[in-house]
Amino acid sequence: MPRRRKVNRNDFIPNHKVRLLLGGKAYFDLLIELIEHAQEHIHLQIYIYEADATGQLIADALIAASKRGVAVHILVDGYGSQDLDKSFIAQFKENGIHFRVFEPLLRSKKFYVGRRMHHKIVVIDARYAIVTGANIGDKYNDLPGQSAWLDFALCIEGEIANRLCRVCWMTWKNFQPLRRVPDKWCTPTRTVVDFGYENSCGVRMRRNDWVRRKYEITRTYREIFRQANDQVILVSSYFLPGRTARKCIETAIRRGVVVKLVICSRMDVPLVKDAERFMYDWLLQLGVEIYEYAGTMLHGKLATCDGRWMTIGSFNVNDLSARVSIELNLDVKGDTFVRRTINKLEHVMKNQCVRIKSEDFESQNSPFNRMKRWASFRILRFIFFLGTFYMKQEKRGRD
Repeated sequence: MPRRRKVNRNDFIPNHKVRLLLGGKAYFDLLIELIEHAQEHIHLQIYIYEADATGQLIADALIAASKRGVAVHILVDGYGSQDLDKSFIAQFKENGIHFRVFEPLLRSKKFYVGRRMHHKIVVIDARYAIVTGANIGDKYNDLPGQSAWLDFALCIEGEIANRLCRVCWMTWKNFQPLRRVPDKWCTPTRTVVDFGYENSCGVRMRRNDWVRRKYEITRTYREIFRQANDQVILVSSYFLPGRTARKCIETAIRRGVVVKLVICSRMDVPLVKDAERFMYDWLLQLGVEIYEYAGTMLHGKLATCDGRWMTIGSFNVNDLSARVSIELNLDVKGDTFVRRTINKLEHVMKNQCVRIKSEDFESQNSPFNRMKRWASFRILRFIFFLGTFYMKQEKRGRD
């Protein structure tokens, strides 16, 4: 295995094959194809794993890989995946798959305190990886009579996949201070998969984990607004920026940067949508172009800086992602690839979104709605504050 180059964590590592997928069937088809080609190791770390048709489809592919000798490790979040029943989990363990739960401090069906393992990542043989905002479940898949929630996934081949493998092992090992992950755990195989890559780009890995003083994704978003000269497109499924993020948006707009915000028209958590709409007055007065996605639901997390670079992954622009959750994004630099991504986003904005204009919003912003949205905003800020507690995974040694 070639010696890994020592690089600054802020450097983009060149020569990665990359492909952007808009979630749904294309994402799950590619995920299954990569699993079927795996030779030695598969890491799947996911916030929500649902025991439905799509969940079983991925489970069947993982079980088949395990039966042919591939080491499969699955880590799910204890809150996001709390509905997984024992019988569904048992099929993994009965077929030699290593399965763990990242547990919160306290939780019940309606109550939760603690960090979330919010990763949505798959690493195949330390050679290929997919980083996405999508979980595993029917909502994120295109099924007969049902369109998938809009999400994004980035598939890569290159050195960053090896680094992601090491992050997966570190997370799996309960964040023990591993000085060096044995090479045999993350040695890229000679697996070759034609995943339809679009371009060769520079890529860097970005993480947020406040317990370990990692704020790399937060810094990425600051860089996007500070470096932009022309345009920022921000796609966020749960948009509730803190003070620093709001100041970055204001500063960019004062420099003449056009900021386009793509968010949901409705949500699985109505309280969050009301809190978002509380911010519309400020956003519209500032000059932000707001586009509400009119499809089933928008769940993606992505931002572009001019036509030069972008970020994609699990990070939402809110304090829950910034200060509570364990998050993972990839930043991608490459003019052709980013411009192609922008073209896709502009197609979504034009054909699948409704632009919110000041006069239309003001006519619907009654005193009652303003009060409800203000209360939702304050409640969520308080919930985010309560959520900042530290916890560990299951006890060491449990699979």
